[in-house]
Amino acid sequence: MEFRAQDIAEFLNGEVEGDGTVAVNNVSRIEEGKPGTLSFLANPKYAHYIYETKSSIVLVNKDFVADKEIVATLVRVDDAYQALAQLLEMYEQSKPQHVGVEQPSFVSKTAQVGEQVYIGAFAYIGSNVKLGKNVKIYPHSYVGDNVIIGDNTVLNSGVKIYENCKIGAECIFHSGVVIGGDGFGFAPSSANNYKKVPQVGNVVIEDHVEIGANTCVDRATMGSTIIRKGVKLDNLIQVAHNVEIDENTVIASQTGLAGSTKIGKNCMIGGQVGFAGHISIADEVKIAAQSGLGKNIKKVGTVVQGSPAFEFGPYQKSYVLFKNLPKMREQIMTLEKELKELKKE
Repeated sequence: MEFRAQDIAEFLNGEVEGDGTVAVNNVSRIEEGKPGTLSFLANPKYAHYIYETKSSIVLVNKDFVADKEIVATLVRVDDAYQALAQLLEMYEQSKPQHVGVEQPSFVSKTAQVGEQVYIGAFAYIGSNVKLGKNVKIYPHSYVGDNVIIGDNTVLNSGVKIYENCKIGAECIFHSGVVIGGDGFGFAPSSANNYKKVPQVGNVVIEDHVEIGANTCVDRATMGSTIIRKGVKLDNLIQVAHNVEIDENTVIASQTGLAGSTKIGKNCMIGGQVGFAGHISIADEVKIAAQSGLGKNIKKVGTVVQGSPAFEFGPYQKSYVLFKNLPKMREQIMTLEKELKELKKE
């Protein structure tokens, strides 16, 4: 499908600067732009590419000021990155949608399947499962007994959802996601071995949650592991039993949350962050990559870094000192030597 600059501007409530009739049928990065494609400029670091890009149309913020002539047609919008997201979403929705049940697959006779559902080949849908409208379950996925999945949710190929879990509407789970595997519960015995503690709870995931490839969310020992609405989890994250992640929190790759950790609303958590169990993190907290959290954060909006993590400002000052320790050590040794020489005199 082709879209003219003028059509794009109308859809985004933007303004055309240049030829409004120029058309595009694909997207490209601004530094790799090709004729017939659309690019965007949101980061000022990439501004120099706009003068040499071959892209036919470039989305820019309304406050962008050009230093010299630009060949491409510009569409000025309030937020170029958000505008691109809108366009890509429209493009995705324009693609043909899979509908129906492919064979071979297994759908239990007791399962309730909503309208316009797609179930791919080699998928398994267990007893008493409830699938909402427009649910898409791609090949080689598993949905265990008594699972509930809300409208418009997508399970990409190879997703596994264990029994009794509840999934909201408008969710996206990428390949390899496992929801409801057993939590890491073992009781040490006097014989120096470990007895498995049955994990009889479930996982509850609310609406508009997206979970990246190969992320695992363990079922609760008792009760529920809970992921609230709007949460976004990256690839390769471990969410342990009885963890609760509140609304609109985002967590980057390779983060691990130990059992019964509670994360607040609107938090931003970097990659490779580790959480000890049974701690609570306040709303709107920001945690830098590779930090280690071993105690509660009670203050809303706190920014922390380090392992063990502490407030960002003091950490940065401490890190400057840490980097200079070898030099400082040499200076101290030199001073000690000079003092010894003075004492001899």
